Amino acid sequence: MGETITIGVNHITRVEGHGNIKVDVQNGEVKECKLEIVEAPRFFEAMLEGRHYTEASLITSRICGICSVGHQLASVKATEDAFGIKLSKQNRQLKTLLDMGQYFESHVLHTYFLAVPDFVGAPSVFPLIATHKDVVLSALKLKKLGHDIGDMVAGRLVHPISMTPGGFTMMPTEKKLEEILDRIQDAKGELEDGAKLISQLKLPDFQRETEYISLYKEGEYAFIDGNIYSSDKGEISYKDYRNVTNEYLVPHSTAKRTRFSRSSYMVGALARFNNNYSWLSDSAKEAAETLGLKQGCYNPYMNTVAQMVELFHIIDNSTAIIEDMLSNGIKDEKPVVPELKNCTGVGAVEVPRGILFHEYTYDDKGFITKANCIIPTGQNLQNIEDDMNEIVPAALKVRSKEELTLDLEMLVRAYDPCISCSCHLLDVEFINE
Repeated sequence: MGETITIGVNHITRVEGHGNIKVDVQNGEVKECKLEIVEAPRFFEAMLEGRHYTEASLITSRICGICSVGHQLASVKATEDAFGIKLSKQNRQLKTLLDMGQYFESHVLHTYFLAVPDFVGAPSVFPLIATHKDVVLSALKLKKLGHDIGDMVAGRLVHPISMTPGGFTMMPTEKKLEEILDRIQDAKGELEDGAKLISQLKLPDFQRETEYISLYKEGEYAFIDGNIYSSDKGEISYKDYRNVTNEYLVPHSTAKRTRFSRSSYMVGALARFNNNYSWLSDSAKEAAETLGLKQGCYNPYMNTVAQMVELFHIIDNSTAIIEDMLSNGIKDEKPVVPELKNCTGVGAVEVPRGILFHEYTYDDKGFITKANCIIPTGQNLQNIEDDMNEIVPAALKVRSKEELTLDLEMLVRAYDPCISCSCHLLDVEFINE
């Protein structure tokens, strides 16, 4: 194609929130290549100041309907970390199950409904109802399973109501656990069919090595516990998250960005896969082989494939948890009431889009005096833009403008961004360029 082009995609479709792609190439020289985030800022931390510890997780779950479990988990863990609340094995199992429900719902939504249409040339999932009806029905069935896991554990998946610092206000019954277990085991066959379909899709062949950051805990594929792990620097205490994230501003975004060892880093399913492959279940490793995903993958488009692989691990992990809980019996545990004191705590959890941090400082009456939240999508934004700046120059002579535009849109969608969550600046100065 010609070496003088402009690309302007306003409000990228099939992502949560509003982002724009801007590319300007003049005589073969890339003058501009950026991902604009144009959402109005939302003041999460300011909303939390002055609120009691019993309210914090209910407030933060409202940050997002898609990520509500993740924000509530990070909030609860930050409060538990601050007050030094010791938790039982059953409590951790219930938290993990709730998280698995969130992953199931979110990964299925992204993989089947938001990403797959790109690879079959469809503008959305709706045309696929006519051509791939069985696949769409299977995806709806799998997505509902995630919702029902959340309903069983915490009253509902979107904005859970029974999880609180120190425990849960209700417990699932053995009957409910047995019913969900049967459905989880049935779901593996559905996933195997989905993996066969996705293995036939052709993803863009793009490689760019970057830094991958995730939770890490020896012996398990870390979701809700562990320290930070950088593929460049190794293991770092979760309490030192600010030294890793190093938030900063750019003039074309209402979301902050982050960097650690390089100009950017990646979080999310591909980062978890690269850092924690050893701890995946056997069936997840088999799925990765079927899908052509290997540890040390540097193709960001493969993040969608990594999400599919994680679904197999979630099936196996959830099965093991439920079988153990049924074997030991459900204990009627009441939430732990903490001893209030001046303190600070950090909650670090993996949510579908990557590692999420909440930090709260409390006074001796249990009220928040300071809060900080660092969102996965904000951590990915600069990495997406760095990918774009490598894709565009290489594609100028081999891709049409329309093909390159689709490549860039697919790239953004591959990261599965939750843009609204990432926008929480207190002050932005826009500079005319």
